[in-house]
Amino acid sequence: MKDIIEKSIQSSLSYSEYRNLISSLLAEGKSTGHVQNEDLRHYSELNVARMNRIEKTVELLPEVVLTLEQLPKKYIWLVLSEGWCGDAANIVPVLHKMAEATAQIELRIVLRDEHDDLMQYFLTNGGKAIPKLLVLDTETLDVVADWGPRPQEAKQLILDYKAAHGVVDEPAKIALQKWYVQNKGVAIQKEVVNLLTSKLV
Repeated sequence: MKDIIEKSIQSSLSYSEYRNLISSLLAEGKSTGHVQNEDLRHYSELNVARMNRIEKTVELLPEVVLTLEQLPKKYIWLVLSEGWCGDAANIVPVLHKMAEATAQIELRIVLRDEHDDLMQYFLTNGGKAIPKLLVLDTETLDVVADWGPRPQEAKQLILDYKAAHGVVDEPAKIALQKWYVQNKGVAIQKEVVNLLTSKLV
């Protein structure tokens, strides 16, 4: 897996490069990923607006900033994502803000469909659910922790909806988006920091 991680990092994007790629593809009427259709392009457009809003409105918790600043060594946060993914649109900007808060973290992003060999190591219940955060030791590139594809409360919301309705349909996606807006990135921050403190200290 080390070879796969090394290759993934070499072809990875910064957050600004990721945002620019999504926008430039949309200008061509496309989305990221191997599949192209009107739905995915539409979701990508929605997600650009979501990411813009999160960048302007989400604030990091003081205790989260303190923990990030006091990390004992440097880490690469390698995130599997796609521009059309609603969860990614709500989560990746928060991870970006967290990485920006400390010199100990470098955030890099790779597209899932272009890195299937890496994705196969981090499936969720056999599926390629994203986003997926891999916490890498900068020196060894060992995966010391992973997180995703969504916070526990959001995960439970979808599980409960599916149990009640048998499907994850548009109302479920709307309910999930409302949860993200109301939570303001707090669950993401807390879960990722808890992961870091439990695995890295």
